[in-house]
Amino acid sequence: MSKSLLQVPVETNLREQAARAAADMGFSSLQESVRVFLKQLAERSVRVKFEPSVRLSAKNDRRYAKMIAEVKSGKVKTKSFDNVDSLLEYLNS
Repeated sequence: MSKSLLQVPVETNLREQAARAAADMGFSSLQESVRVFLKQLAERSVRVKFEPSVRLSAKNDRRYAKMIAEVKSGKVKTKSFDNVDSLLEYLNS
């Protein structure tokens, strides 16, 4: 099989972020993830979807961080359930 080298200029920060994401997803390298993407692209099995991202305002970010901290610290009590039936029983009582 003959091989060809593909060079794509990207910012260093983007490459580092992509390499970390690829590793988190189980790829052995960023190059492997690019090869998988190119294979799917060639087979026309890639789906690209553009969605607007939602960002919290600084005020709401602080608000939710405080809520999460209160739950984690035990200040706010939460209840967990092992199955749906016990959840429904709790909600109906």
